[in-house]
Amino acid sequence: MTDPTFVFVHGAGSNSFTWAPMQRELALRGHRSLAVDLPGHGFGATFPAAYQAPQDLAALATAPSAIAGIGHADNVAHVLDVVKRVREHGPVILVGHSRGGATLTGVGNAAPDLVDRLVYITAWCCTADTPAGYHASAENASSALHRLAGLLAANPMELGALRFNWRTADPELLATLREAVLADGTDDEFYGYLNTLEPDESLDGGEERANAETWGRIPRTYIRLTADRSLPIALQDRFIADADALTPDNRFDIRSLDVSHASVLVRPGETAALLASLVRS
Repeated sequence: MTDPTFVFVHGAGSNSFTWAPMQRELALRGHRSLAVDLPGHGFGATFPAAYQAPQDLAALATAPSAIAGIGHADNVAHVLDVVKRVREHGPVILVGHSRGGATLTGVGNAAPDLVDRLVYITAWCCTADTPAGYHASAENASSALHRLAGLLAANPMELGALRFNWRTADPELLATLREAVLADGTDDEFYGYLNTLEPDESLDGGEERANAETWGRIPRTYIRLTADRSLPIALQDRFIADADALTPDNRFDIRSLDVSHASVLVRPGETAALLASLVRS
């Protein structure tokens, strides 16, 4: 039987480039992989001149965004096209990080026969409630992201997109951001990670919930990150519990790593070994 190809879907403000260390680790273990740039990301992303140094915050607030009008359905359609092409060469393991989990769910709902396994890495997996409902839940109350509204560089309703200033010099915002995404990293790793992020993200994260008849047929793994302060472990566990209640005959295969939200991208060795074990199993 042909070995599977890992297809990676990034989270908010990110791109395919952040998966390069993971892909290197998997290649060294003999595994094929492909990382997707969702529409409006990667070399299709908007990087206004006002975002550079020195920054012009007034101009940054009004510079048009290429991602305005792009939403969840566009992400799902794009990844579906990629998965269809990859599936011609063998099995597919579709992996999503953070907000990328919403796209995984959409693909699983639409085309369960094209995906051999879904892997959510500290990722959104909505089944019993909407994304907004989970966001407002008690399980998400401790997220450090609630204290990062100051990163917004524009009015989302006026811009038609979320725009974040990852290059802020505000020490309090930077300290909170580090707590949220990479508390277990070095200074260089943290700032290096920030420089992979893109200012703009789609306003439309979708309202899609997993469908038991389609998505629910696909084998799935959830990689819990117990030191995640961005997507709290309580919320990760609720995603798992709600999904297992939806399809009790096809429950999550649960794995756990004691690392932060972005550590799996910056230091991918342990995660790559875990993903490789899914091929062997």
